[in-house]
Amino acid sequence: MKSMALIVQKYGGTSVGNTDRIKNVARRVAEYRKRGDQVVVVVSAMSGVTDGLIKLAKDIVPLPSEREMDMLLATGEQQTIALTAIALHAIDQPAVSMTGAQAGIVTDGVHTKAKIHNITPKQVHDALDAGNVVIVAGFQGETKDGQITTLGRGGSDLTAIALAAALKADLCQIYTDVDGVYTADPRLVPNATKLTEISYDEMLELASLGAKVMQSRSVEFAKKFGVVFEVRSSLNDNPGTIVKEETKSMEGVVVRGVSLDKNQAKVTLVAVPDKPGVAARIFKAIGDATVNVDMIVQNISHGSGSPATDLSFTVDKPDLLKAQKVIEGLKSEIGYKEVLTDGNIGKLSIVGIGMKSHAGVAGKLFETLANEGVNIGMISTSEIKISVTIDLAKGEQAIKAVHKAFIG
Repeated sequence: MKSMALIVQKYGGTSVGNTDRIKNVARRVAEYRKRGDQVVVVVSAMSGVTDGLIKLAKDIVPLPSEREMDMLLATGEQQTIALTAIALHAIDQPAVSMTGAQAGIVTDGVHTKAKIHNITPKQVHDALDAGNVVIVAGFQGETKDGQITTLGRGGSDLTAIALAAALKADLCQIYTDVDGVYTADPRLVPNATKLTEISYDEMLELASLGAKVMQSRSVEFAKKFGVVFEVRSSLNDNPGTIVKEETKSMEGVVVRGVSLDKNQAKVTLVAVPDKPGVAARIFKAIGDATVNVDMIVQNISHGSGSPATDLSFTVDKPDLLKAQKVIEGLKSEIGYKEVLTDGNIGKLSIVGIGMKSHAGVAGKLFETLANEGVNIGMISTSEIKISVTIDLAKGEQAIKAVHKAFIG
């Protein structure tokens, strides 16, 4: 059979959430094979499996060994690859499943948040040339010395994009439970509309700001290697959203999308000594613990007696406990007064490359939130986005109002 195209397809947890859906994926993949295409399928763990494994570990100890968590969580995707291969065999389509390591994915040694160093997909090519569909476990790889690692949240998307780049695929499709990229999460804003195309930069901002469709590292990788990909539903045949390089036609839209990240937490160090090197010491320690910091605000601290500041920053909610532990370990060295945490914040953001050439966007955002009685905490901006922290309880009210003001 002469191949027409080499296609990488990724199916998320809901797309392979039960055996009926896995059979549906197998039928879809088989249709591409019948056309003569070579197909590499990247799958996530079945919906709920990863969370279940995390719960099992945390029932034993609140902060399990990260190496052992990788060993545990990697089994989720391995269930799915085997079941998907079995489903393809059942409809007479040759298929072979591979772990990330077998597919040639080599990572660094940072457990639970590994980065891909390189991919040497010889086994994948060999299996494709033998007429197989290749099913690869997403979210995982292996270090040079044979340690299993996982790639962090959205790691299966990253696996698919990286494999598409390494294999020089003709097409990369990210299948999920939604029809594409919307102007806002349709579950929060019912009148959100699907975008036919979006730039890498806009998608990158939306992904990093809490949009559920893609994880930001995957989009960064796609931009770096020029991998054009399509986000589409595994539950129907509707066209999806193409993610690609920015074009002139995209600049006319001021705000492309609105997002609400409910997964944020705020840490505040009260009365931090106001002297050179203190902030560097704090954020180096947090970075060494592989905790990502997003927004940072520093204010003069009143009533502390000597020159001091209050230092606030946001982290992903699952990293809050780890960040607290790092900060508390620095108390005797730094000499701050106390640490306050808040897990009830949301980060509301607007994104659009058209913001580069349009004035008054921030004023309109702040006015819209004020009219809704929503107080703004921290503020962060870039050329193409504005983010604010707000009370999580008012998050859904706020995103609906902001979407209506900017998009309709």
